[in-house]
Amino acid sequence: MAKDLFATLDLNLLRTFLILSQELNMRKASERLFVSQPAISQALQKLRNHFNDELFIKVRHGLKPTPFAEELAENIQPYLDGLSSVLNASQEFQPENLNKTLKIALAPQVLTCLSGALFHEVREKAPNVDLQLVNWSESTFDDLSKGKLDIAISYEYDKFPKELLSKSLITITGCVIVRKDHPIEKMIATPYDFEGYELASLIIPGWNDNKSLASELLTKMNIEHKIGFRSELPMALVDVVQHTDMYFPSTSLFPIHQYSGLRRIDLSLDDVPLNYPIYSYFHQRHKKNALHAWVNQLITNLLSEANIK
Repeated sequence: MAKDLFATLDLNLLRTFLILSQELNMRKASERLFVSQPAISQALQKLRNHFNDELFIKVRHGLKPTPFAEELAENIQPYLDGLSSVLNASQEFQPENLNKTLKIALAPQVLTCLSGALFHEVREKAPNVDLQLVNWSESTFDDLSKGKLDIAISYEYDKFPKELLSKSLITITGCVIVRKDHPIEKMIATPYDFEGYELASLIIPGWNDNKSLASELLTKMNIEHKIGFRSELPMALVDVVQHTDMYFPSTSLFPIHQYSGLRRIDLSLDDVPLNYPIYSYFHQRHKKNALHAWVNQLITNLLSEANIK
């Protein structure tokens, strides 16, 4: 008679197995599980004995899963995610009772307009939450998949890991930011008005690393232009724009009221959509999680207030 691998398994070991599958590193797995590395080694040995498979092989930079381990991780992940959702949904949600760390990644322009307001809202409604805001990076989707982030907010991505979900929060519009005494005095302009001036372009990792959407549009319109400066830091762009004739393609989220030395120019362009949806990204195990629903709604409300059309 075949061994019943489920009935004889300590389910706590499955969580250790999944974390090891994600990290492929004993030290990082122990840090995420808040246990010692020897405890991880003991759990791994129990798993090896239980499944009669090596599961992970030591390699130069960590661990490499066996074919059996890869298949097992892919098959059990949805079930553990479903169990997590059911258990979390069974608790009545009250923000004031939360006592945890909430880690959110924000795209640069969203971080600039949202960080202060989001901190104050969370502090008021959930005073015991440790809110951590980080910049969107190339590892953001991976961190969401591994549970290192709760939610991430950015523009629309065509591709992201299958275990993640996205939710459209709000649609913003494009505009241009220039210094207050810039030679272009119009309040509403077309791309042709900026011909000959240099671009200051914001880099959003994984979204426009090797391109500028404004530059691509100008190229299609045969408008002469040059990218004079690129940065992942909005404040670096602001500093450059305040002291040059460069222009910063931005959005209606930019907090122009905070910068007396800057001016916003709206754009008029027939047949070219200048609307950009903002999305929330989170793990599918949080699809029915009350905390994530609350955070998504909170961020949507704050973005709507910041969105000056």
